[in-house]
Amino acid sequence: MGPLKKFEQRLEGLVNGAFAKAFKSDVQPVEIASALKRECDNNATIWNRDRTMVPNDFVVELGQHDYERLSPYVQQLGGELATVVRDYAQQQRYSFIGPVEVHFEHADDLDTGLYRVRSQALAGSQSHLDQQQPPQASPFPGGGPQPEQPPQGYGYGRPGGPPPPGVPAPPPFGPPGTPGTPPRPQPGEQAGYGQTPPPAPRLRTWLEVNGVRHELTAPVVKLGRSTDVEVRVDDPSVSRHHAEIRVGAPASITDLGSTNGIVVDGQHCQRAGLRDGSRIVLGSTTVVFRQAEG
Repeated sequence: MGPLKKFEQRLEGLVNGAFAKAFKSDVQPVEIASALKRECDNNATIWNRDRTMVPNDFVVELGQHDYERLSPYVQQLGGELATVVRDYAQQQRYSFIGPVEVHFEHADDLDTGLYRVRSQALAGSQSHLDQQQPPQASPFPGGGPQPEQPPQGYGYGRPGGPPPPGVPAPPPFGPPGTPGTPPRPQPGEQAGYGQTPPPAPRLRTWLEVNGVRHELTAPVVKLGRSTDVEVRVDDPSVSRHHAEIRVGAPASITDLGSTNGIVVDGQHCQRAGLRDGSRIVLGSTTVVFRQAEG
């Protein structure tokens, strides 16, 4: 990375931070859009293997000058930003518990060029949840609802017990080969329900640093120039303990007070979510974050 590019990235971080007042930089809508996407990444919560929930209600706080400048357009701008969040969530396979809304508020403690984002998961109507969660086929005869307790054998509660109301009793087992007699369950199978579901695929995570692949097996991995970190980056512009990555779905990276900071997917930040293919710049070294099932 050339000196000019590094200077631009550092300047971007300064303008969005403590020196915004000196630069008198107005808040731009594209900055807010990037902040909303980071807010989703940083507050993503895994509900189950197929669903990761993120906030859907956002409040953008602005200083007096920026709020007055954007106030004539807040309704239209809020709708456009909500669309950005929905499109990003679709790319990342995120889900919401309610409709996405973006609001603007004035904050007296913010100067020109500074903004703050608050978010929460605000429940919507049941119809909204039904639209996101496709109906699942019932494993019970006639498509009936699943009972609260999982079935045990053919007794649906205790071995040899009667079935619940509305569910016909299965035929009894007879000698092998008797017409109409279902086959006996094999090891690893549950009577009446087929084979046990296969285990969830393992999520593999690794980093690509200067053409070298580093598997991430610990839940927290430190990066830096020191010899006691898990992933060593041989770069004089990288701090001894530069950053740490928390492995998971989603994963995230946090700056450990480094001298030159971190840049994730073109954004200078203190903390950011990571996805497969995210590019992390530490000093003058680019690290690629990779994550896949297998």
